[in-house]
Amino acid sequence: MNGAHWHLLLNHLPILGSAFGTLLLLFAWGRKSDEIKRVSLGVFVLTAICAIPAYLTGEPAEEVANRLPGVTHALIEHHEDAALVALSAAIATGIVALAGLFLSRKTRQLPIWLMLATLFLALATSGLMVRAGNLGGEIRHTEIRSGSNAVVPAGGEEQEKKKGEEREHRD
Repeated sequence: MNGAHWHLLLNHLPILGSAFGTLLLLFAWGRKSDEIKRVSLGVFVLTAICAIPAYLTGEPAEEVANRLPGVTHALIEHHEDAALVALSAAIATGIVALAGLFLSRKTRQLPIWLMLATLFLALATSGLMVRAGNLGGEIRHTEIRSGSNAVVPAGGEEQEKKKGEEREHRD
């Protein structure tokens, strides 16, 4: 397996983990269950830990992707910048969640301020993770690129025009 394989394997964990942890925390709040709240805090700690290797495998994946047709440095850098922000948010959420787990060992009650801070960070982290993941997907999946993010490689406009003409001939 090369760097791209590892990155693709690992990058889904923090995206799904942050979303799952957020939903679990909201569910726990609705059920008024401190046990489930603690489980959600554990999910955020694990998500932060998983985000580190997902980010670190980005550079080896970039080396592989740079050799592929249609991949531009601008798309990779945009994704990398978003991934660093998402990693930072995941680590912040993980630290706050870890503090909550340690506090809950001394007192059985979880402080409301800590849970609100965790929820706020979790929502932000989830959004940032989804954004970073989407930008990563745009690197190889041209069909999901928006007009503002669509970067055509040098000489690509002529290739795209030829493809369009070929499609018209077939139809």
